[in-house]
Amino acid sequence: MSNLGTVITAMITPFDEELQVDLKKMEQLTERLIQLGSDGLVVTGTTGESPTLTMEEGLSLYECVIKTAAGRVPVIAGTGSNNTQQSIELTRKAEELGADAIMLVTPYYNKPPQDALYAHFSSIASATSLPIMLYNVPGRTSRNIEAETVARLAQIDNIIAIKEASGDLDQVSKIRRLTPPEFTIYSGDDSLTLPIMAVGGKGVVSVASHIVADRIQTMVKAFKCGQVEEAARCHRELLPIFQAMFVTTNPIPVKAALKLTGFDVGGLRLPLAEATTEEVAFIKQVLVEAALL
Repeated sequence: MSNLGTVITAMITPFDEELQVDLKKMEQLTERLIQLGSDGLVVTGTTGESPTLTMEEGLSLYECVIKTAAGRVPVIAGTGSNNTQQSIELTRKAEELGADAIMLVTPYYNKPPQDALYAHFSSIASATSLPIMLYNVPGRTSRNIEAETVARLAQIDNIIAIKEASGDLDQVSKIRRLTPPEFTIYSGDDSLTLPIMAVGGKGVVSVASHIVADRIQTMVKAFKCGQVEEAARCHRELLPIFQAMFVTTNPIPVKAALKLTGFDVGGLRLPLAEATTEEVAFIKQVLVEAALL
């Protein structure tokens, strides 16, 4: 599957009162996101608190979302880690369960040089037939995938996309210049979706789409139809929501926002903690001003 969607939601992981994975709520969330306008779903990415999930929990989440989505939208399994062999094992299991694609984050903490990054990603690619989206988020991993390395990786048949969360538009532009047109670039930051589309991106792997996927779709479609002023207006309207979802560490704000809108997905596992009273008040005010409450 080469078309992974345009507004792809990086899904949170719902927990029950004992902070155990809540698969029933995950079913409901999957349905809710599809109905709201997400045309792709990422399971167990950073927003899904992947570092605190066991492999068994991750597999149960893949199975749940794949079954619930039932082919209506692509399901992308976040199988990346800083352990290449572990990522290969998880990728193979995700493929067996029926995932449509995988997303591979830059190995974190290890700080591999660029040649080692190439070896890491290419090793995983050779172990699966699934399409692969790279995920570059140097603010979390401490290592940037340089544009030249992305270009090398884009020559591998099943590495078809990148989620770019470097915040560097020059880098995005360089990736677009160095990669073939069919290689897809997604914004990894909601607030940079429109600027990244302007330099050759396709869409976004989004956090805010948990609550405004429909409005993000409107912005994206306006831009693609050449209605640049309308797209810019949508961007300005959405900007406070985008910023509120990152008022503190993701996914703390989006879980608070979902609870405020009446869809409680539970708390967060340590080392993350729930939003403070002041943060919740700020998020609530933004939601009220956006007519979401």
